[in-house]
Amino acid sequence: MTIRIPVEIRAVTADDHAAWLPLWQGYQRFYMTEIGAEVSATTWQRFLDPAEPMFAALAWRDGVAIGLVHWIYHRSCWTTGDYCYLQDLFIAKDVRGGGVGRQLIEHVYAQARENGCSRVHWLTHESNAKAKLLYERIGERAGFEQYRKLL
Repeated sequence: MTIRIPVEIRAVTADDHAAWLPLWQGYQRFYMTEIGAEVSATTWQRFLDPAEPMFAALAWRDGVAIGLVHWIYHRSCWTTGDYCYLQDLFIAKDVRGGGVGRQLIEHVYAQARENGCSRVHWLTHESNAKAKLLYERIGERAGFEQYRKLL
């Protein structure tokens, strides 16, 4: 039986930057990458811009942000409803395994459903075994492999 840490999940506001940034930096460390300050600042502004299809929410416990999720709505040639790409998910190390990731994903599912999306999809690194245990329970592996070219 999984312990489910009670959290409050809510969309970020301009006042949440100081709570979001350490989690965002922790996510980058987890994936051994560094995203420039200018890109992070632009990303943050996009979350706050109602004209942008990018969204973010934080999971809060006792007034402390312990998890983040970012998602993006985009068109699809396969459905009339948009797709929702769950781009980033990160949980503070000391509370992993407590159901916070699942609650954040379920939050995105609810938001996507409410906005008429046809599908939620995401990627994870092949080495992210612990997260994949959750993903196998709450989603379906599509069988597609990602290819990319940086420009």
